[in-house]
Amino acid sequence: MTAGPGPGGPAGGTRLPCAAVLFDVDGTLIDSTPLVEHAARLWAPEYGIDPDEFLAGAHGRRTSDRIADFLPPDRVAEATARLDALEAAGTDGITALPGARELLAGMNGLPWALVTSMDRAQLAARAAAARIPLPDVVITAEDVRHGKPDPSGYLRAAARLGADPSACAVVEDAPAGVAAGRAAGATVLAVTTSHPPAALGEAHHVIEGLTALTAAPDGLTLA
Repeated sequence: MTAGPGPGGPAGGTRLPCAAVLFDVDGTLIDSTPLVEHAARLWAPEYGIDPDEFLAGAHGRRTSDRIADFLPPDRVAEATARLDALEAAGTDGITALPGARELLAGMNGLPWALVTSMDRAQLAARAAAARIPLPDVVITAEDVRHGKPDPSGYLRAAARLGADPSACAVVEDAPAGVAAGRAAGATVLAVTTSHPPAALGEAHHVIEGLTALTAAPDGLTLA
């Protein structure tokens, strides 16, 4: 559903009480599209893969999981390491998405965590380039056996924050992440930064971006 006015009327926005907020990173807080696409277009021909086909379903998933859609199991680890190395070669074009820094700086005591399909090194480099702070609780690709749409990452983040997953809000931008948040039992907010609203229809609320959100100690307000 799309967020609409709450009991306070249009000026007050929609109140969304929650115990914690669990943020996806790439496409939600950070835009690294130029870097990711450039690396994939260098990498894919080396493995006989069409880069457009690879990229079409890659967003929001762990690199190794997406590569496993194209290569046999005995080649996945090496191919993943190769693509990771190409992506790690630079940070050109990486920026914070509108409203990301402001929202994180104004969480007002509301606990939050990051749950990303990137590995820890990628996250550190991209967060630094975009000047996005890293919280105490960060769940990366190495921390879970199964990546999104499996809910493991969100469940682990909620547990480390000491919050019931059903009392958490998940902020995502990709269908795989929306599915992971729903499977974790969280309330899912989807931003249309990388996918059209129709692709995010499983989310509880669909918003244009993070500028629509403000935080208070007991939850979020959707403008």
